[in-house]
Amino acid sequence: MDDKQVNPLLKSALELGPVLAFFAAYLLLKDRSFVIGGTEYDGFIVVTAAFIPLLLTCTGLLWRLSGKVSKMQVVTVVLVIVFGGLSVWLNDERFFKMKPTLIYMIFAAILGAGILQGRSYLEYVMEGAMPLRHEGWMILTKRVAMFFFALAIANEVIWRFFTTETWVYFKTFGLTAALFAFFMTQGGLIQKYGTEGADKT
Repeated sequence: MDDKQVNPLLKSALELGPVLAFFAAYLLLKDRSFVIGGTEYDGFIVVTAAFIPLLLTCTGLLWRLSGKVSKMQVVTVVLVIVFGGLSVWLNDERFFKMKPTLIYMIFAAILGAGILQGRSYLEYVMEGAMPLRHEGWMILTKRVAMFFFALAIANEVIWRFFTTETWVYFKTFGLTAALFAFFMTQGGLIQKYGTEGADKT
């Protein structure tokens, strides 16, 4: 199937909308509790229950419009269903909070396995967006794997030792800011190993 062009604003809305909606709904419902089927659920669990179908809907629309969904998005959706579902079913918010840890550990493990084989799986995902020579991709892949591992540890520390509200802010803004800051600091590597620079030498 050929990839279809999707309006960038619509694409961003479908990718970021569920997370922002989760954040906004949590702020509205964090101090409330709801009795459903004789069981009392706090606002976090209710918002988590609503987040699962919203994420599925947005991901499905993105696939329908663009003709593709990245492997990273698929893994994220599966883990949201599993761990979000467990949180709702068992009325225990800890399972949903563990999800980012597992996502980043899985990505770090996959990248690490590729490194041991002398391959950069990151190159297959981002080659079009970041033209680098193979040695540059290998260095970047090692850095990203270590970065994902650090994010997994950070998530564990935040959800275990801080309040739920702190974790929600960290999940919504902290992780995104960390990813942005990380790639902003890779300018030297891109300049050194970029294929455009290699063509000029």
